[in-house]
Order: sequence, then C-alpha cells, then structure tokens
Amino acid sequence: MNQLIGEFECKLDTKGRMVVPASLKRQLPEAEQEGLVVNRGFEKNLVIYTRDEWNKKMAQLAKLNQYNAKNRNFIRQFMRGATELSLDSAGRVLLPKGLLEYAGIQTDVVLACQFDKIELWSKAEYDAIMDADMGDDFASLAEEVMGGFDFGGLENE
Repeated sequence: MNQLIGEFECKLDTKGRMVVPASLKRQLPEAEQEGLVVNRGFEKNLVIYTRDEWNKKMAQLAKLNQYNAKNRNFIRQFMRGATELSLDSAGRVLLPKGLLEYAGIQTDVVLACQFDKIELWSKAEYDAIMDADMGDDFASLAEEVMGGFDFGGLENE
C-alpha cells in the first residue's frame, strides 16, 4: 500500500484541469502508466485513488451480498460518478464536471493525502470543516479516538 503524505493547495483552470503537484506526483509513479480513479467522497468532497487501490476497493465491494438491498444501494452510491483520470503531457488531470459540481469545487482546491487515497476539497469547504470540526480541541479528539487503542503491547498511559 502506498502511504501518501501531504496537503496541497491547487487551482483548476477553466476547463476543470488540475496540475498534480510535483511532490505528490513523485509519490504516484504508477499514475502516468495506470492512471487514477476519482469518485464521490462521503462528505462533499472527491476521493482520488491509484488504480491499484481502486482495484482493492472493487474487490471488497464484489464480496458484498448483492441480494441485500442496502448493499446494492451502497455500491451504487460508492460507484456513482467514478471516473478514470489520466495525466496529460503537462501533468494535469481533467476532473469531471458532474463531480466538481457535487463537491462544490470551482477554482481553489485542497488535496489532502490520507494513507492510500487523496481527498479533493473545495478550499473554502476544507477550511470551514477543519476549523469547525476541531477548533482548539484536537487533544480531546485524539484522546477519544486513540486513547484506548492497543499499540501492540505498549502500555497505555
């Protein structure tokens, strides 16, 4: 699994193209050959996967019982708008208009790397949720989420 790192501010041109930042592109050596996949995020954002990570997600979804209505609905929602992206000779990707509208993205965007995926947000929306969700209470959230986590035998203080 590729462990992507970084947060990048970018701009879209009038056609909806975005230059992939050089430092991010170096973390995605297979992207030029295999491409990327973008789909809707769980919030009003988009998510970009490498082809390999997307294939892993598809393998997980394929294991769901498709006789179950909730599973079918989840698959539809997850796959809705999924689109292959390829880098052009200038290192840009063309983002689909429908996905940009879904996420409220116009010009200024933030790419936020998270393990094996990249969240793509409207800069205004990203700034708003990062400020509203945390305020000054990141320490409390860390305690709630990670405080009881077993770190492989290390004592929890």
